[in-house]
Amino acid sequence: MPESMTMPAAEKLTNTPELTVSELSSALKRTVEDTYGHVRVRGEISGFRGPHSSGHCYFALKDETAKIEAVIWKGVHSRMRFKPQEGLEVIATGKLTTYPGSSKYQIVIEAIEPAGVGALMALMEERKRKLGAEGLFDEARKQLLPWLPEVIGVVTSPTGAVIRDILHRLQDRFPRRVLVWPVKVQGEGSAEQVAAAIRGFNALPEGGSIPRPDLLIVARGGGSLEDLWSFNEEIVVRAAAESMIPLISAVGHETDITLIDFAADKRAPTPTAAAEMAVPVRSELFVEVTALARRTMICWQRSQEGRRNELRAAARALPGAAELLAIPRQRLDSATGALPRGLKANTNAHHRRFSQASAGLTLKVLRGQVAQARQRLTVSGERIRLSTRALLRHRRDRFAGLEVRLKTSKLANAQAQRNAIARDRERAQRLAERARRALLTAMQRLEARVAHSGQLLSALSYRGVLARGFALVRDAHGQPLHAAASVGPNAHLTIEFADGRVGATADSDRPPASSAPDSAPKPAPREAKTMAAKRVVKPIDQGSLF
Repeated sequence: MPESMTMPAAEKLTNTPELTVSELSSALKRTVEDTYGHVRVRGEISGFRGPHSSGHCYFALKDETAKIEAVIWKGVHSRMRFKPQEGLEVIATGKLTTYPGSSKYQIVIEAIEPAGVGALMALMEERKRKLGAEGLFDEARKQLLPWLPEVIGVVTSPTGAVIRDILHRLQDRFPRRVLVWPVKVQGEGSAEQVAAAIRGFNALPEGGSIPRPDLLIVARGGGSLEDLWSFNEEIVVRAAAESMIPLISAVGHETDITLIDFAADKRAPTPTAAAEMAVPVRSELFVEVTALARRTMICWQRSQEGRRNELRAAARALPGAAELLAIPRQRLDSATGALPRGLKANTNAHHRRFSQASAGLTLKVLRGQVAQARQRLTVSGERIRLSTRALLRHRRDRFAGLEVRLKTSKLANAQAQRNAIARDRERAQRLAERARRALLTAMQRLEARVAHSGQLLSALSYRGVLARGFALVRDAHGQPLHAAASVGPNAHLTIEFADGRVGATADSDRPPASSAPDSAPKPAPREAKTMAAKRVVKPIDQGSLF
């Protein structure tokens, strides 16, 4: 009974077709890709560690109960405006496929976007914390705005109302020179253009053909969070933080907050407010300068009057000239009385020192000093003689070594020159042989060309036509005739054949040639020669030439 039950199962297994692992994996891959060729998946990014060394991105999308592997190819990732980040909830668009190497299925993502405004706000807060930790938002690094900039650079769209509002406000308050760097303020590539504009203004040299701005304004009108997202990109925030030119951020309305506002040196609630921050009011400056000038004049006058009063009081308190010179005059009289005694005492002191010095200068002392000097001179001469001999011996040895080296170098140089001359001679011979062969080849080519040109000349020459039985008719001046109308009565003609020329006279009683209309096409030169030869009428006594 058991054997009868197992037989159908064995037969069934025998009838099932056999598949290799690769065939089964390919069949599963085609099934999955045909069924799920285009899907949109919502989930949280997990396991994202940035692009791989190859440029591709590998991570997973998960929710509460499931997880699916995901991959973004290098070219797609480079074109994405929104980049994936760890822990962010996104909506991914792509197609499902399988990876036979590990028997798993995965989604190949072609586009990715955050799952709603909440995700964008979470991403913005995460990016704000990251950049803030790097110190890009510190108040200590923010620059002061110039009080009255000469040139103002504006980074905005040239077609929007923002640039007009800024220009009108500057014109009303204090006209300044404005340089506009046109950029996209929304959509793909706008963040890169804004960052490039900020860095471009900073790269302008001082005193160049294009003036370097003293103040930058990055402006855009209001919009949704998605519309203003370009100003939350990391590249824009870093460019604003690195700007050496003071920068005002004027993106959106007063309630709109972007990350560039934290990196900028000053935030304006609107583009118009940014223009008001950039320059003061000129009329108010005129009033303030006038008031300051008046106050300065009043202070100067008061100061001069006070100094004049102090000078008068000091002049009244000063003593007379006689009182000031009384004590110095008395000291001068005392010094004059003590001067003779001081001179005598000084003379006696110098005389005593001179006597002591002369007592030490005896003949014996002088002889001893001369002997010591002579001994020192003798010792020094002997030392100089020994030093001179040693120096000469050292120089002689050195020159001998140099002579040996010079001879060796001379022989080596001569041998090298001989080798170089031999190589040059061999090379000259090779070049001469090549030149000879090249000259022979060129002469053969020229001879072939001349022969070919001669054949072509023979083929195109009119003498070939004459050899085929045609004739060329010329007038008395030797000019070819192309029409019978140009031949007058009794005209002297010359008929050229292939083997020579024959003189002829035109018949005087031939019928007149009818004038051809002006619109008739002119015959070709070769046909005209042939027709002229055929229309010539020979004298009766000569017979027919044809």
